[in-house]
Amino acid sequence: MRLVMKFGGVAVADGRRIRAVAELIKRIKEEGNKNKELVVVTSALFKVTDMLHENAMRLAREGDIDDAKEFVAEIRERHEGAASEAIADEQILGELREEIKRRTSDMEKALIGICLLGELTARSCDYIVSFGERLAAPILAGTLRSLGIDACHLSGGEAGIITNDEYGNAQLIKGAEGDIRARIVPLLAQNKVPVVCGYIGETRRGIITTLGRGGSDYTATLIGAAIDADEIWLWKETEGIMSADPKIVPNARKVPYISYIEAMELSYFGASILHPRAIEPVIEKDIPIRVKNLTNPEDEGTLIGKEPEHTKKAAKAITLIEDTAIINIAGSGMSSISEVAARVFNALAAEKIDVIMVSQGSSERTISIAVERTKLHRAIEAIKRINTTGTSPIIREFTSNSNVSAVGVVGAGMAGTPGVAGKVFSALGKEGISVIMISQGSSEYNISFVVERGDAYRAARAIHEMFEMGR
Repeated sequence: MRLVMKFGGVAVADGRRIRAVAELIKRIKEEGNKNKELVVVTSALFKVTDMLHENAMRLAREGDIDDAKEFVAEIRERHEGAASEAIADEQILGELREEIKRRTSDMEKALIGICLLGELTARSCDYIVSFGERLAAPILAGTLRSLGIDACHLSGGEAGIITNDEYGNAQLIKGAEGDIRARIVPLLAQNKVPVVCGYIGETRRGIITTLGRGGSDYTATLIGAAIDADEIWLWKETEGIMSADPKIVPNARKVPYISYIEAMELSYFGASILHPRAIEPVIEKDIPIRVKNLTNPEDEGTLIGKEPEHTKKAAKAITLIEDTAIINIAGSGMSSISEVAARVFNALAAEKIDVIMVSQGSSERTISIAVERTKLHRAIEAIKRINTTGTSPIIREFTSNSNVSAVGVVGAGMAGTPGVAGKVFSALGKEGISVIMISQGSSEYNISFVVERGDAYRAARAIHEMFEMGR
């Protein structure tokens, strides 16, 4: 059996947890199938990536070199402490301390350079935040070695994750699957356990890139697809994929099975349990993904597979993006709605602003779009520039609202089932919740809408109850 397993930041938050993860990997490696081949993908220690990003931005603003050195010392101390707590073997620990020292020394040089320049480019930011994974992977690999498992650690680039240079949201380049296979499979043939840095890759020129929020999931599925894994296990702190966020809907329950397309709808619509692109690599090869509970390893979790499950329930899960903003754009009498839409989307794409939802009113030559609230200002500025770049203005006016949330109702059972939308909006009507914007994809697997932010939790609970998602 060939298995890829990914562990997130909470799983490797400190030395005690790293030790527990290593013991779990050892148990899985040694139980049952003696020919089991494992690849492990790890995130950075808990909150370290955020710390690196925030401090790099602050140091670029303030330029305090002494502060940079203090921050690096803090990072070094945390990782050395985790290693000491996880590993008893003094030789392995000594080698690991030297590696941590070398890597944090490289990080210090980069941060001092940022202080002197007073600037943090996207490329420099990727380099700085990559140290989270590049410090965590050696500790987990060293812990495995201390338990008698022949493990080695690889950066994303060393594992064959070769990307373009779209820093912060890099894409795998054509032919990179072959690189991954060429780097990983020979190690498995030697009965080694590669411990790969999630989230990061590198260009053909060896420049470090990152894959975007939650990119360690994406790393795991890229590797799984490239090496023809039998399964991919994503270890989380929940039971699996839930019917809703339990913090919002108290009676949310685990969804035992969900199809690739349903999982993609959930992830693209804000469900933080999966990276939005994590499903794509495995669809063609039909490689199952399991979302498993780190605190209950024996539980089967949620299985993500090819075919939608036949169920009496039309909707399986509900998710929401709390910090949403909408922009309503009216075209001029000289322009068609298609021209307005094309210009708007091109302007937003140039600013790397993702559109969450779109709704169109052709008779009024209007289009409404939903974006992340933090990107509203940039989106408005991009749209303002549209009228200044053409021969004649195509936008008559636009308005915005940043006090809204987007809600998505997902389920393959909605396709071709009459009355689903009616039940959704009936549930909202009973709660006295007004809908500001509505959208439904052509797959009919997702009905999404926008409500006032103060109504979002009530909307989620009402729809969850209407479709009995937790039962």
